[in-house]
Amino acid sequence: MNARKIFFLISILTIAVISWISIYFSGILWSLVIIIPLIVLGIFDTLSKKHTIKSNFPVIGNFRYLLESIRPEIMQYFVETDTQGRPINRIFRSLVYQRAKDANDTIPFGTKMQIYNTGYEWMNHSMYASNEAEINHSPRVTIGGKDCSKPYSASILNISAMSYGSLSNRAVMAMNKGAYMGGFAQNTGEGGISQYHLKYGGDLIWQIGTGYFGCRNENGNFDVQKYRENALRPEVKMIELKLSQGAKPGHGGILPASKNTEEIAAIRGVKPHTTVYSPPSHSTFQDAKGLLDFIKILRDESEGKPVGFKLCVGKKEEFIDICEAMIETKIYPDFITVDGGEGGTGAAPVEFSNSIGMPLRDGLAFVYNTLVKYNLKKEIKIIASGKIISAFHIARILALGADLVNSARAMMLAAGCIQALKCNTNTCPVGVATQNKDLIKGLDVDDKARRVANYHDETLKSFAELIAAAGLKSHEELERKHINRRVSYSEVLTYEEIFPYPKTK
Repeated sequence: MNARKIFFLISILTIAVISWISIYFSGILWSLVIIIPLIVLGIFDTLSKKHTIKSNFPVIGNFRYLLESIRPEIMQYFVETDTQGRPINRIFRSLVYQRAKDANDTIPFGTKMQIYNTGYEWMNHSMYASNEAEINHSPRVTIGGKDCSKPYSASILNISAMSYGSLSNRAVMAMNKGAYMGGFAQNTGEGGISQYHLKYGGDLIWQIGTGYFGCRNENGNFDVQKYRENALRPEVKMIELKLSQGAKPGHGGILPASKNTEEIAAIRGVKPHTTVYSPPSHSTFQDAKGLLDFIKILRDESEGKPVGFKLCVGKKEEFIDICEAMIETKIYPDFITVDGGEGGTGAAPVEFSNSIGMPLRDGLAFVYNTLVKYNLKKEIKIIASGKIISAFHIARILALGADLVNSARAMMLAAGCIQALKCNTNTCPVGVATQNKDLIKGLDVDDKARRVANYHDETLKSFAELIAAAGLKSHEELERKHINRRVSYSEVLTYEEIFPYPKTK
């Protein structure tokens, strides 16, 4: 007897057992409510041409799809350990939740990390630790080069780029209010500036992508007048030109039709209820000089606000071309945001998420070293983003050369995200990454804003404690020699050995 016949018999026996139980406890009429749907399901499965499993194993085969649909929940709650979860493991998810709720964030009984495994990292402490009370718990960095007349004093930890459309209106408002309460900035993402970004007066970094949302004409090209209208808003403190992002560099953005409501379409200047694709590259320039000329236009038309660009490093020679063009044209961005290939909060093709884009630490070290080599670093601040959750994550990134950092997923977690991995389906169960009103209504803006601000403040407090433990007086003293990485069981290298400092040109 083959497997199909066996499972068919099991299906018949299952129906028979359920029928007997129904008749015994509920009577014949009520039993039909269960029996008839099962018979219909069995017939439908047998005739199915779409699913071989259902056709070969009617009724029983449906359990395969049921179990598959709840696999992420089973893995997260019952299978994975505290250190195995991806993209963010339970240790760091719990850390964000605890800090967001202003709860105890200490752990008992020692580390759960495998400290002799390759890849383990730690920070050097000092026998002569500094007084943590003397360390600035809210360090800030002034962004603005010689051509910037309105420099911005930024927190070293800010909200990374996430658009209204990928996020719900309440999630955007919670983050904006949290940014206002905590004195840090919210990056709008390339989806444009919505009324939700403006409601609570939080500082904004307006990101402009290849779709020019918020500053585009009917043909999708850059419109300088519309740009001025938004760039001159008092809430907008800086403008960031997005060249690429870590989740899908060289691919462009995707807004699913299910999320493209009439309201979002009006903000972006596109047709509602359609899938919106941002081009993979900009139409306003095609080379390094064109990029810098456009940056000058953006700075001039914003009346001197800091303007920079964001990229995930790909071809190194292209970034070198930009640096050489800076020297030739004397046009400098006020900041460069380096996004890592490990970044990403929304929808992206698997190949791009997994196999395109330089990881953050490699990309950041290259960008910093190249700027130093060409004597450009003094003109330009570096912002880094890509899976930054804890104070140690901030420390190791600043040690590599960043001046400040952005975080997206940590801010989502603080706002209520449970890593359900439904960001691209419009079914986010906690109302963070969806446009479904029934799901959004459960997100309380005031409560989540307080949590976003708490996470920011508590993480910077922990960061100050790390600086003090290292015997330093300020985060500006962090160097690559302070961070260690195990490269084999018996060998440890500092970041300075792994990513050597450059020689100036």
